[in-house]
Amino acid sequence: MAELERRLAVLEERGGDGSSAGAVAGREADGGDFWALEGLKGRLAEGGAEAGGVLFTGAVRTPTGLRYEWQYGLTTDAVLDADWSAAAESFAALGQAVRLRLLREILDGRDTVAALTELDGIGTTGQIYHHLRQLSAAGWLHTPARGHYEIPAVRVVPLLVMLAAAQP
Repeated sequence: MAELERRLAVLEERGGDGSSAGAVAGREADGGDFWALEGLKGRLAEGGAEAGGVLFTGAVRTPTGLRYEWQYGLTTDAVLDADWSAAAESFAALGQAVRLRLLREILDGRDTVAALTELDGIGTTGQIYHHLRQLSAAGWLHTPARGHYEIPAVRVVPLLVMLAAAQP
Protein backbone atom coordinates (compact mmCIF):
# COMPACT_ATOMS: atom_id res chain seq x y z
CA MET A 1 0.00 0.00 0.00
CA ALA A 2 2.91 2.35 0.75
CA GLU A 3 4.19 1.86 -2.81
CA LEU A 4 0.75 2.74 -4.22
CA GLU A 5 0.63 5.88 -2.08
CA ARG A 6 4.13 6.84 -3.27
CA ARG A 7 3.10 6.44 -6.92
CA LEU A 8 -0.04 8.48 -6.35
CA ALA A 9 2.04 11.27 -4.79
CA VAL A 10 4.35 11.25 -7.83
CA LEU A 11 1.36 11.51 -10.17
CA GLU A 12 -0.10 14.36 -8.15
CA GLU A 13 3.19 16.24 -8.27
CA ARG A 14 3.36 15.77 -12.03
CA GLY A 15 0.19 17.85 -12.57
CA GLY A 16 2.13 20.87 -13.93
CA ASP A 17 3.73 19.08 -16.90
CA GLY A 18 0.83 19.62 -19.29
CA SER A 19 -0.93 16.43 -18.27
CA SER A 20 -3.98 16.26 -16.07
CA ALA A 21 -2.46 13.71 -13.73
CA GLY A 22 -3.58 15.25 -10.49
CA ALA A 23 -3.65 18.21 -8.15
CA VAL A 24 -0.95 19.00 -5.63
CA ALA A 25 -2.14 17.91 -2.20
CA GLY A 26 -4.23 20.59 -0.53
CA ARG A 27 -5.11 22.41 -3.77
CA GLU A 28 -8.68 22.20 -4.99
CA ALA A 29 -9.29 21.11 -8.56
CA ASP A 30 -10.65 24.05 -10.54
CA GLY A 31 -12.70 22.01 -13.00
CA GLY A 32 -10.69 23.24 -16.00
CA ASP A 33 -7.89 20.70 -16.21
CA PHE A 34 -9.85 18.33 -13.98
CA TRP A 35 -13.12 18.07 -15.86
CA ALA A 36 -13.19 14.27 -15.62
CA LEU A 37 -12.51 14.42 -11.89
CA GLU A 38 -15.21 17.03 -11.35
CA GLY A 39 -17.70 14.96 -13.35
CA LEU A 40 -16.85 11.87 -11.30
CA LYS A 41 -17.25 13.75 -8.02
CA GLY A 42 -20.64 15.04 -9.17
CA ARG A 43 -21.87 11.56 -10.07
CA LEU A 44 -20.57 10.11 -6.82
CA ALA A 45 -22.34 12.81 -4.83
CA GLU A 46 -25.60 12.06 -6.68
CA GLY A 47 -25.21 8.36 -5.94
CA GLY A 48 -24.31 8.84 -2.28
CA ALA A 49 -20.85 7.27 -2.59
CA GLU A 50 -19.23 9.03 0.35
CA ALA A 51 -15.94 7.11 0.11
CA GLY A 52 -15.38 8.30 -3.45
CA GLY A 53 -14.51 6.36 -6.56
CA VAL A 54 -12.15 5.84 -9.45
CA LEU A 55 -12.65 6.41 -13.15
CA PHE A 56 -10.49 5.60 -16.12
CA THR A 57 -11.33 6.59 -19.62
CA GLY A 58 -9.73 7.07 -22.98
CA ALA A 59 -10.24 7.96 -26.62
CA VAL A 60 -7.49 6.17 -28.54
CA ARG A 61 -6.38 5.86 -32.15
CA THR A 62 -3.87 3.05 -32.63
CA PRO A 63 -0.98 3.16 -35.12
CA THR A 64 -3.11 0.98 -37.42
CA GLY A 65 -5.90 3.59 -37.40
CA LEU A 66 -8.36 1.74 -35.16
CA ARG A 67 -10.28 3.92 -32.71
CA TYR A 68 -11.39 2.99 -29.22
CA GLU A 69 -13.47 5.04 -26.80
CA TRP A 70 -13.98 3.57 -23.38
CA GLN A 71 -14.63 4.43 -19.76
CA TYR A 72 -15.09 2.52 -16.56
CA GLY A 73 -15.71 3.64 -13.03
CA LEU A 74 -16.18 2.04 -9.63
CA THR A 75 -16.87 3.31 -6.18
CA THR A 76 -13.99 3.13 -3.73
CA ASP A 77 -15.98 0.68 -1.63
CA ALA A 78 -16.43 -1.64 -4.63
CA VAL A 79 -12.68 -1.62 -5.32
CA LEU A 80 -11.68 -2.10 -1.69
CA ASP A 81 -14.26 -4.85 -1.10
CA ALA A 82 -13.31 -6.84 -4.20
CA ASP A 83 -11.10 -9.94 -4.13
CA TRP A 84 -7.80 -8.42 -5.24
CA SER A 85 -6.25 -11.85 -5.71
CA ALA A 86 -8.56 -12.31 -8.70
CA ALA A 87 -6.45 -9.71 -10.54
CA ALA A 88 -3.19 -11.61 -9.99
CA GLU A 89 -3.36 -13.64 -13.22
CA SER A 90 -4.03 -10.54 -15.28
CA PHE A 91 -1.16 -8.62 -13.72
CA ALA A 92 1.15 -11.65 -13.91
CA ALA A 93 0.53 -11.97 -17.64
CA LEU A 94 1.75 -8.39 -18.07
CA GLY A 95 4.72 -8.88 -15.75
CA GLN A 96 7.27 -9.69 -18.44
CA ALA A 97 8.90 -7.24 -20.81
CA VAL A 98 8.57 -9.62 -23.77
CA ARG A 99 4.82 -9.91 -23.26
CA LEU A 100 4.42 -6.15 -23.07
CA ARG A 101 6.44 -5.83 -26.27
CA LEU A 102 4.24 -8.45 -27.94
CA LEU A 103 1.15 -6.44 -26.99
CA ARG A 104 2.77 -3.29 -28.36
CA GLU A 105 3.70 -4.99 -31.62
CA ILE A 106 0.20 -6.45 -32.00
CA LEU A 107 -1.30 -3.01 -31.37
CA ASP A 108 1.05 -1.74 -34.10
CA GLY A 109 -0.38 -4.28 -36.56
CA ARG A 110 2.02 -7.23 -36.34
CA ASP A 111 -0.71 -9.71 -35.54
CA THR A 112 0.71 -13.08 -36.60
CA VAL A 113 3.43 -15.26 -35.13
CA ALA A 114 5.27 -15.05 -38.46
CA ALA A 115 5.39 -11.25 -38.23
CA LEU A 116 6.40 -11.37 -34.57
CA THR A 117 9.27 -13.84 -35.14
CA GLU A 118 10.88 -11.32 -37.51
CA LEU A 119 11.48 -8.95 -34.60
CA ASP A 120 14.76 -8.94 -32.69
CA GLY A 121 14.73 -9.96 -29.05
CA ILE A 122 11.28 -11.59 -29.01
CA GLY A 123 12.47 -15.21 -28.87
CA THR A 124 11.79 -18.42 -30.72
CA THR A 125 8.49 -19.36 -32.28
CA GLY A 126 7.81 -21.68 -29.34
CA GLN A 127 8.55 -18.92 -26.83
CA ILE A 128 6.27 -16.52 -28.70
CA TYR A 129 3.43 -19.05 -28.68
CA HIS A 130 3.95 -19.57 -24.95
CA HIS A 131 3.68 -15.84 -24.25
CA LEU A 132 0.67 -15.46 -26.54
CA ARG A 133 -1.10 -18.31 -24.71
CA GLN A 134 -0.43 -16.64 -21.35
CA LEU A 135 -1.74 -13.29 -22.60
CA SER A 136 -4.78 -14.97 -24.14
CA ALA A 137 -5.56 -16.95 -20.98
CA ALA A 138 -5.53 -13.71 -18.98
CA GLY A 139 -7.82 -11.98 -21.49
CA TRP A 140 -5.26 -9.59 -22.95
CA LEU A 141 -5.43 -11.22 -26.40
CA HIS A 142 -7.87 -13.14 -28.52
CA THR A 143 -7.81 -14.61 -32.01
CA PRO A 144 -10.42 -13.02 -34.30
CA ALA A 145 -9.20 -15.17 -37.21
CA ARG A 146 -7.00 -18.23 -37.37
CA GLY A 147 -3.38 -17.27 -36.85
CA HIS A 148 -4.13 -13.63 -36.03
CA TYR A 149 -4.05 -12.02 -32.61
CA GLU A 150 -5.57 -8.80 -31.34
CA ILE A 151 -6.12 -7.02 -28.08
CA PRO A 152 -9.86 -7.13 -27.32
CA ALA A 153 -11.46 -3.70 -27.74
CA VAL A 154 -12.46 -3.59 -24.06
CA ARG A 155 -8.82 -4.13 -23.05
CA VAL A 156 -7.05 -1.47 -25.18
CA VAL A 157 -7.76 1.56 -22.99
CA PRO A 158 -7.28 -0.34 -19.69
CA LEU A 159 -3.89 -1.57 -20.95
CA LEU A 160 -2.83 1.97 -21.83
CA VAL A 161 -4.14 3.24 -18.47
CA MET A 162 -2.08 0.61 -16.63
CA LEU A 163 1.02 1.53 -18.62
CA ALA A 164 0.45 5.23 -17.94
CA ALA A 165 -0.05 4.53 -14.22
CA ALA A 166 3.22 2.58 -14.12
CA GLN A 167 5.26 5.54 -15.36
CA PRO A 168 7.71 6.79 -12.74
